[in-house]
Amino acid sequence: MKTLITGASGLVGSAVLRLLLDCGHDVRAMVRRGSNRANLSGLELEIVEGDLCDSGSLHNAVANCRYLFHIAADYRLWVPDPEQMYKANVEGTHNLLRHATEHGVKKIVYTSSVATLGIHPDRSPANEDSPVSLNDMIGHYKRSKYLAEQEVIKLVSDIGAPVTIVNPSTPIGPRDIKPTPTGRIIVDCLNGKIPAYVDTGLNIAHVDDVARGHILALDKGKIGERYILGGDDMSLKEILQKICEAGNRPSPKISIPHNLILPFARLFELWADMCGIEPLATVDGIKMSKKHMFFSSRKAKEKLGYQSRPAHEAISDAIKWFQLNGYLSN
Repeated sequence: MKTLITGASGLVGSAVLRLLLDCGHDVRAMVRRGSNRANLSGLELEIVEGDLCDSGSLHNAVANCRYLFHIAADYRLWVPDPEQMYKANVEGTHNLLRHATEHGVKKIVYTSSVATLGIHPDRSPANEDSPVSLNDMIGHYKRSKYLAEQEVIKLVSDIGAPVTIVNPSTPIGPRDIKPTPTGRIIVDCLNGKIPAYVDTGLNIAHVDDVARGHILALDKGKIGERYILGGDDMSLKEILQKICEAGNRPSPKISIPHNLILPFARLFELWADMCGIEPLATVDGIKMSKKHMFFSSRKAKEKLGYQSRPAHEAISDAIKWFQLNGYLSN
């Protein structure tokens, strides 16, 4: 029987896909019509077209599948039409997992995010049990992923959906074709477009370690449980320093207060609304940057056997890929 994977053309999905193929899975990848399929080129797999907003296509995609990795999501920090994000991330997740359960899929690994978790004001690493509510979610992406995770938990309870949840932190590495918002930081930094930074922090993980965590969750993860798949906690200043060291560039030296950027973010959003282009900075992005997103992967390490390499290796591998694929100016 097949192993279905959604989001296989993206950063995390393509890494999981390669591990599944290495492990001998017969893989079916669901991709949207017109999507960039460069990460699927040359791989032995079945490709089916589908859309999280099209329930009929989901019904067909899960047919004759033993396992499901639901990795696809609408991941943007600015959206001109937020309703589409909720439709894909919340309704689409509900419909896909319901269809999969009804078709007898044996195990589902759902890719959530640390964005759905609580964080600690003292900047100590948070875990799967750190208190959080919908009111803590800043921006439509975080709200949609939080609501989607709640739908998943409800499906486990109501219809016995065989789901294990993984919460990746901030994965970076090869094949970031979009690139993701974090990959964009690397590209912009090395292209001289980040002259300063704000006081914020992220948990950086190599995408291949996150992918391995997905496979471990399939093999060892308990139904209804969630596991943080992370790496190293780093301030943005430290991240930029590591990027510049690896790319042989001078590191930004100027720290800018959050509140100084907010008025500019509002202007950027107004211009984006008029022109239909992504703003250079968003109000939600600045608000989120006031928080340090630090997390512990202790549960995944103890229960799944998850391991993570140093963040500088993830940064180095990402830079090498961006260089080879023409994302950097020189």
